[in-house]
Order: sequence, then structure tokens, then C-alpha cells
Amino acid sequence: MNSIPSFNAPLEAIAPISREAFRDGMAKMAAAVNIITTDGPAGRAGFAATAVCSVTDSPATLLICLNRTASVFDTVMQNAVVCVNVLSSEHEALSGLFGGKTPVDERFAAAEWEAGVTGAPVLKDALVSFDCRITEQCDIGTHRVLYCTVEGIHDGQDAEALLYYRRSYQRV
Repeated sequence: MNSIPSFNAPLEAIAPISREAFRDGMAKMAAAVNIITTDGPAGRAGFAATAVCSVTDSPATLLICLNRTASVFDTVMQNAVVCVNVLSSEHEALSGLFGGKTPVDERFAAAEWEAGVTGAPVLKDALVSFDCRITEQCDIGTHRVLYCTVEGIHDGQDAEALLYYRRSYQRV
């Protein structure tokens, strides 16, 4: 007969959770590095992001978290299309360009792109790119959570993935 394990006293929680404690904890959660791109009536824009995950495969949907104070926010929301370009270890410098204050034209000039089915830029040598339409959204704290229905997939190169872990780039 299987017995249910018993637990000692519960772990002590720190209440309320500080911003620093949360960020320190999240630094230990490895995440794929992506460049999110958009193009349309509001113009072209792009940003580096690790806050991306799958939601469901029917319909194929991704979740992206975007800070509402980001310089790209209005452009992304007005275009309502994005492409999630999953980066390889060869893209560390490109990630830096899209994660900083580099002007938009310089960001896109540093790599080769093609238009996806939604019109969003697809990184030609990404590991994989998910071309999406934003179909739902909600605000949580400082961010807007975007639910994005995948309309096209570009399967790119077979290479090491670029991850972000403990506040630095890693390769897998």
C-alpha cells in the first residue's frame, strides 16, 4: 500500500515578495532568447524578449509579455502582428542590438529578413520563427500579455540555442 508522504512545517514565505527577490528568483529560470518583430501601418519595430511561451497547439498560440512603457509598445499594438524569432548562439550580438537603445533601422540592418505571411519580419537564420496575429490581450502590472495565434512557421537552421540564465547568455 502506498502511503502519502508527510511534510514538516511549511517553508517560511517572505511577505510581501520584493521586486528584487522575484527578479533574483527569475534569474535562475533559463529562457530562450527571442527577437519579436512587427511591421505594418504603424511601421517596423522589434525587441528582444525571453517572456515567451506556448499556450496551446489547437489553435497554435503563443504568449508574449510586453512592457507597456517599451518604445515599441504602440507600434506592436497598432500593427497587431508579430513574429517570434527564436535565436541561435550565433545571434548574441543581434539580441544586444534589439535589447538596447539602438535605432530601429540599425537593428534590422544587422541581419537578413523576409516578410512573413502577416507582414512581420522573419529572421532568415533563426532556429524557428512563429509568424502571428495578436488575437487577445490583458494587462497585468507593468506588462500587457499578448496571446498570438500562429499563422506561419519558418523552420530555420539547426544550431545551438541561445538562452538567458543568471543574467547572462548561455548556449545549449
